[in-house]
Amino acid sequence: MRNFRSAALGLIGAAAVASASDVHDLKKDTFVDFIKSHDLVLAEFFAPWCGHCKALAPEYEEAATTLKEKDIPLVKVDCTEEADLCKDYGVEGYPTVKVFRGPDNHVPYSGQRKAPAIISYMTKQALPAVSVLTSESLEEFKTADKVVVVGYFAADDKKSNSSFSEVAEGLRDDFLFGATNDADLAKAEGVKQPSIVLYKSFDEGKNTFEEKFSNEKLEKWIKTSAIPLVGEVGPETYAGYMAAGIPLAYIFAETPEERDQLATELKPVAEKHKGAVSFATIDAKSFGAHAGNLNLEVDKWPAFAIQETVKNQKYPYDQSKKLTAKDIGAFVQDFVDGKIEPSIKSEPIPEKQEGPVQVVVAHNYKDIVMDEDKDVLLEFYAPWCGHCKALAPKYEELAEMYTSKPTFASQITIAKVDATANDVPDEISGFPTIKLFPAGKKDSPVVYEGSRTIEDLAAFIKENGKYKVDAYEGKNETEDGDIPMPDAGGMGEAAKAATEKVTEKVKEKAGEATEAAKQVVMDNDDAGADEHDEL
Repeated sequence: MRNFRSAALGLIGAAAVASASDVHDLKKDTFVDFIKSHDLVLAEFFAPWCGHCKALAPEYEEAATTLKEKDIPLVKVDCTEEADLCKDYGVEGYPTVKVFRGPDNHVPYSGQRKAPAIISYMTKQALPAVSVLTSESLEEFKTADKVVVVGYFAADDKKSNSSFSEVAEGLRDDFLFGATNDADLAKAEGVKQPSIVLYKSFDEGKNTFEEKFSNEKLEKWIKTSAIPLVGEVGPETYAGYMAAGIPLAYIFAETPEERDQLATELKPVAEKHKGAVSFATIDAKSFGAHAGNLNLEVDKWPAFAIQETVKNQKYPYDQSKKLTAKDIGAFVQDFVDGKIEPSIKSEPIPEKQEGPVQVVVAHNYKDIVMDEDKDVLLEFYAPWCGHCKALAPKYEELAEMYTSKPTFASQITIAKVDATANDVPDEISGFPTIKLFPAGKKDSPVVYEGSRTIEDLAAFIKENGKYKVDAYEGKNETEDGDIPMPDAGGMGEAAKAATEKVTEKVKEKAGEATEAAKQVVMDNDDAGADEHDEL
């Protein structure tokens, strides 16, 4: 419970009640000692004027009050007052939220910024990757979260125990894992050793893993089984659908009653294709704009579409037809059988490339970005994105550094694509997103996460590209040559970058997403550095 204190208000004697915060406000001279004195701490680095920070504040307070009972403190640091401390921990955007296990052991917080999500995430962090369960603790553990995973193994089954522990360590941010070696307990649960059971608070209540053990299969099974048969897409569920890595079928409808009716009617279809396609309703009133991103007509409801999340391909269902279990079932079956071609949205291919930055559209993406002979730096942008507009002149100047020298131009391409007007096969978590596609390694693009200065972008290309081109030194590892030193332009913009920088991301876990898809689930807020209201 929160503590309250009252104070007299001048001559009128009215009582004012102020809430005592359960969030610890730390300074440079108190931060390290506080972190050292606790095994686990969640820290928010913020600026008072940051809109996203203001939106997070009440959620953070609520989570702090609940987690206080579990001895998991939440702290905050005002970076406008403690600039050096924030710099020490690599803060470049607000809010930056990190999980600390000691002053030198910290990782980005990758959960949702809502109180229940913070509480669930930090509760998982406080537990071991795998909790040892007994007959006394199993029942409580089974309902400790919406989804928990329990392994039933013999003590001498080292292979099963090891594989389960490895998967649990990789997914500990998302799920609770427990295990028991008690054969009688396994028998009481109706399974034999070795077995893995996923308990959930929805649908059939539990699923049992019945395939041959392998880390990859087990991880996919957990992510798939954790998704409701027909769920609902929203800010709190989107990451889970993306993390599952399987196609997502959207059911657009305006009213809760219509969504419930369609969910019931299409449930047999979802059950038939469980594990191959996830089904979810989506509020067309709140998130109808997302239909356009799936190449559907906006404002024509109800509607249905499938998104192949890994390849970011869209399969819209004919909106002139009624949504029936029979017709949708046939459509989904044709999709699963590979009988439907994806719908591709693309701007026209430019008749001529003008300027140093190459313009990419869906229909020339393969020719430019997948050119195996070149390192390609690609910016995914949106025309309305303020951060993209601020980057544009620096990005042009960066491109000029390479196009001005024939040797560099033959090795490096600087390109951009409007991700709102073109279907691209890449996961986009915010605008601008910048990726380097190295020559010979097009299947392993490297995401740029540094500050948006010309120097840092050039250094990123040198470090991660095949040719190790150093634009500032005027030579690469295989060839010497001088080029003029360019105007750095973006140097000295660290303060501005702090308001533009995207926080270390989701992993959650997300999974697998387009600009448009992200837009449907992000909270509406003022433009800021972290949550990318652009998506």
